[in-house]
Formats: sequence, structure tokens, C-alpha cells
Amino acid sequence: MALNIVWMAFFIIAFFIALYKWIWLGDTTIFKTLTDGLFDAAKTSVTDVAFPLAGTMVFFLGLMNIAEKAGAIRWMARLLNPFLKRLFPEVPDNHPAMGEMVMNFSANMLGLDNAATPFGLKAMQSLQSLNPSADKASDAQIMFLVLHTSGLTLIPLSVISYRVAAGSTDATSVFIPCVAGTVVATLASIIIVGIRQKLKWDAVLLAWLLTIAAIIAALLLLVSTLSDAARNIFTNISGNLILLTIIILIIAGGAYKKVSVFDTFIDGAKNGFDVVLKIIPYLVGMLVAIRVFRDSGALGYLTDGIAYIIHLAGLNTDFVPALPVSIMVPFSGSGARGLMLDIFKNPAYGPDSFVGKMASVLRGSADTTFYIIALYFGSVGIKNVRYAIWAGIAADLIGVISAICIGYLFFH
Repeated sequence: MALNIVWMAFFIIAFFIALYKWIWLGDTTIFKTLTDGLFDAAKTSVTDVAFPLAGTMVFFLGLMNIAEKAGAIRWMARLLNPFLKRLFPEVPDNHPAMGEMVMNFSANMLGLDNAATPFGLKAMQSLQSLNPSADKASDAQIMFLVLHTSGLTLIPLSVISYRVAAGSTDATSVFIPCVAGTVVATLASIIIVGIRQKLKWDAVLLAWLLTIAAIIAALLLLVSTLSDAARNIFTNISGNLILLTIIILIIAGGAYKKVSVFDTFIDGAKNGFDVVLKIIPYLVGMLVAIRVFRDSGALGYLTDGIAYIIHLAGLNTDFVPALPVSIMVPFSGSGARGLMLDIFKNPAYGPDSFVGKMASVLRGSADTTFYIIALYFGSVGIKNVRYAIWAGIAADLIGVISAICIGYLFFH
């Protein structure tokens, strides 16, 4: 129901804003802009999003099948079961979904979005097998989705790469702020959804959360002691090296367990195209709605309204030019990236300005909530998303506020 309301709202708001621009502002091109954007988004949803995703899906689902046959998924599930069973009490002990979710979270933390998606879709399918209502999201699916949208990242590889490409002389300065922002958003996700689901906040769960927070703090402390050159090397090599090592270990582990690795890979990879075909309608529907909403100017009006409220409150507004990035992130990752790159190219700002660094932190501190909801729930035919949207947006909002505060602390 919530997703239906949001989807319709995008189109209705865009239509009335277009009417306003035509009648009162005399903009005779607004309707053409919207229809051109509609057709372009419908096309690029398939050509630029779904089809490129297909190759990644095929490879990593094949790899996941090897890991499952070799027992690696069950091993990971057993290792983290004391923690995960408290976040996902509906999921039986040592269920494959536990290991699959860990693989998804691990890829996200390394900043490897393309690898994270196949693992996440596989986890969602496993959780769906436990779902008593086929078209209604379970508590476990919502917890997993909201944790995923919080975007916990230990190596913000993509943001730093874009900063380097834009000519930044201080590309890794956003490393710690980006990580800190996602940590806050992830903790907020656990608390918000945990309260809604009435989780048991026992000593084991709290100990795990504190241990994870301590490990992340230690990593941040380590990175903060590195030189800029060393941080660049760490950022550019570590995530990719770890992913490649995992791939080799899965293949070698499969061979050690006497799994026919290539045949097993092919069996798992065959599911990749089926998943992509299933999610295309959901992707097209959501991405077209977001494009129409953005092209109508609704995003600009929303940004101006928030900026006005901030000004009335007497708060510092130096970050406001970067605010559109944070507003766009829940709707479209590519749109938020485009807005961030526009700031980098703007002669008034640039990647190393306060606004440029704030835009980087805001882009790196959250994930694309609506896209992920459409992608993941669409892959298993979920129509009733229950409270997933407002929980995800609430966590995003906390992440954005914390990212702004962290940005001021580091850069202002």
C-alpha cells in the first residue's frame, strides 16, 4: 500500500507542478520535457540498469552456488548465528539466508555495489521461502532491506574514485566522514526497526553491536593515521583485493570439497537471467516515476523549502548547495551521483571545497531506498511492503543529519 501511494504521488505531484509552470510561468516546454524524460527513463531502466546487472547477476549467483555446495554459506551462518538470530528471530538457526545476508553486507561494506546486489537478491529469495504470506513483506525481509539501505560502508571506493577523476587533490579526506555517516545510519536502522519489531535487546545483541562499533572505530583510527598517499592506496586496493580473494577462496574451497566447480557455477548462473527478467517491470515503474518527479522541478522546490526552513531556524546554511544530493539519494543513485559531479564541475565550488566535500559525504552516507525496495521486493513478488519505506526513510534522515554534523566537524 505504501509503495503504491509513493509511486502515484510522484506522478501526481509532477503533473500539478507542470501545470503550474505552464499556466503561471509560461513554460511551454515542460510537458515535452516530462514525456521525453519518461521515455528515456523507461529505456535506460532496461539498457543502463537491468541489462548491465544481468552479467553481474549471472556471475555472482553462479559463485554463490559453489559457496553453498561447498558449505561456505552454512559456515558463515553458524559463525554469525548468535548475532543474526537476534536481528532475524524468524529465520531458523544456520539457515542459508544468514550467510547470504552476510555476503551482501560484506560487499556493501567494501564499497562493491555490483557484487552486493546478487548476494542480496539471493538472500531475499531465501527469506521469501520462509515468508508465510507470499505478497507481504516479512519482518526479516524488512530488517534486511532497511539495513541494506542504510549503506554501511567501510571503504567508500566509488565516492573517492569520482573525486580523483574530478581532479581532487584531497580525494581521501572524506573517507572517515563517509564511514562515520553510514555507521550512524546503520545503528539507526537497527534501533528503528528493532523497536518496531519488538526485538529482545539482550546482552548478546548489545555485545555484538558494541564489538562491531569498536572494530569500525579501530579501522577509522588506523586510516586516520595514514598519509594521503597511503589512504589512496588503501582505498583503491583493499576492497577489490578482498573481493578477488573471496572469489578465489570460494572456487578453491569448492574444489577442496570435491564440488564440480564449473558445472555448479553454470547451474547457479542460469538463475541470473530469470531474476533480471522478473525485476525489470519493478525497475521501470519506479525509475520512470522518479525521473518524472525530478524533471518536473519537484526536487528543486523541495530543496528550496528545506533551505528556507533552515534559514528561518538561524542555522548555518553553507551546506545547502549540497543538499540536493542527499534528497536525491533515496530516489536515484545515478541522479545523486550526477548532482555530486555537477558540484565538482561548478567553478564556484569544486571537489575540494566545503560544498564539494559535503556533497561527497552526503552521497556516501546513504543508499537508494526506493530503488532497492523496487529491486529486492520486486524480485520475489512482494506487493505489500508494510513499514519498510518509512523505516528506511527515517534511517536515511538520521544518516543525513549525522553526515551534515560530521561534515561541519571535519571541514568547516
